[in-house]
Amino acid sequence: MKLFDLKKIHFFATGSFRLPQKKEKRKLVERIFTTENKDLNQLSFIFCSDEELLDLNRKHLDHDFYTDILTFDLSENEDSIISEIYISTDRVSENAKQLKIPFLLELTRVIIHGALHLCGYRDKMKSEIFIMRQKEDHYLRFYEKLDKI
Repeated sequence: MKLFDLKKIHFFATGSFRLPQKKEKRKLVERIFTTENKDLNQLSFIFCSDEELLDLNRKHLDHDFYTDILTFDLSENEDSIISEIYISTDRVSENAKQLKIPFLLELTRVIIHGALHLCGYRDKMKSEIFIMRQKEDHYLRFYEKLDKI
């Protein structure tokens, strides 16, 4: 079994947001890449506002709408993943309210979602969405176990 360097996973915020349980979230992301047999070189999660993410969406994807997450794969080859994942804490908060679930649960799901995209999972077709949700649920259960330790 290959040892995983948790220092490859970074968390940043553009505002006052502070991510709780960073160590556990690093272990979660590590588990995703290890289980999915993907080599992670470096991954940065950047937590920002709706407006900041909308600006990125317009500039880089020509999309003029709000979203909760943008994943940028910066890898030069398929053998080692380098990426930046931008997450709107405003959008995650709004989604959590609509779903009537805790903010941190929805945030963890979005973190998992971004990592799964980097592992090759898509969510455009119904069949892809179904698989993505199953994977998200699987890794959320793993995270809940980590959180209780």
